[in-house]
Amino acid sequence: MAPSPAPATPAEPLVTERLVLRAVRERDLPAVTRLWTDPEVRRHLGGPVVESVIRIRQRRIVGAPGFHAVERVSDGVVLGLVTVERAGRHGETEVSYQFLPEHWGHGYAREAVLAVVERALEDVPAVVAVTQEANTRSRRLLEAVGMTHAESFVEWDAHQVLYRRGRS
Repeated sequence: MAPSPAPATPAEPLVTERLVLRAVRERDLPAVTRLWTDPEVRRHLGGPVVESVIRIRQRRIVGAPGFHAVERVSDGVVLGLVTVERAGRHGETEVSYQFLPEHWGHGYAREAVLAVVERALEDVPAVVAVTQEANTRSRRLLEAVGMTHAESFVEWDAHQVLYRRGRS
């Protein structure tokens, strides 16, 4: 697991029209574990996480600062995870996200990531996000929330792109 994200947003839940972004709870672990093991979710993230790492992550993520379970307001279903790491790439605040495939294509990720980015920008001058160049869905999401391509590089044997959004 990457270094634990430091709080980049206030601890209280972040509420959007359809979602609540809140600290991860014990009952969220089945959904969060699926994010770590689903081959489709992990296609551009290095593949499914091994069992020994999953057990460590499960112990560390509940209530951990910077990790936001994304819950649908209408039924309480956990759709994904958005993470804010204060001292992420190049020391900048970095946002990352994973959503379960059955919830793709409904705008939930865009809604959640936009809310987190805007909240983070209240406290920091810029927010970055990295995705694989081949991950066109993620690239479209980042552009939809106002982030722009800032850098390209190779990491983990794949072409990556860094997006950045500063305060307006």
